[in-house]
Amino acid sequence: MSTGTAAVELRPATPDDAAAVADVWLRSFATALPTVVRPRTDGEVRAYFRDVVVPLRETWVADAGGPGVVGVMVLDGELLAQLYLDPGWRGRGIGDRFVAVAKERSPRGLTLWTFQVNTPAHRFYERHGFVAVERTDGSGNEEREPDVRYEWRP
Repeated sequence: MSTGTAAVELRPATPDDAAAVADVWLRSFATALPTVVRPRTDGEVRAYFRDVVVPLRETWVADAGGPGVVGVMVLDGELLAQLYLDPGWRGRGIGDRFVAVAKERSPRGLTLWTFQVNTPAHRFYERHGFVAVERTDGSGNEEREPDVRYEWRP
């Protein structure tokens, strides 16, 4: 079995992917953001991906074949709303490929939010040309966690 990124297909999500997408999100969030308190239960997260994200948002998956879905990206116009990778699949270029797709889909620019504690995400997005343009105290997000808004403009 190949674990290289060449074997990973980026494609639009289907309703059948919703459970796997939610599982990737849950594993990634728990690993990358262990100090951030989630306001939703695992079941609520799964229902949100099944009922809202996959059917109503532009949702992309990284499909590794045998292992299945190993990454998810959600676009909402110029907002890169979600980008999460299964922890075991980080550092393999999949996130880079997702950002390239996002830039192709939104060539005039993108914006995104990430938590201030997520310094690996800051480095990742800055490497891709995103610039921090706003910092908040977290009062505007469900987690009440200080965050950063990033923008990319071509």
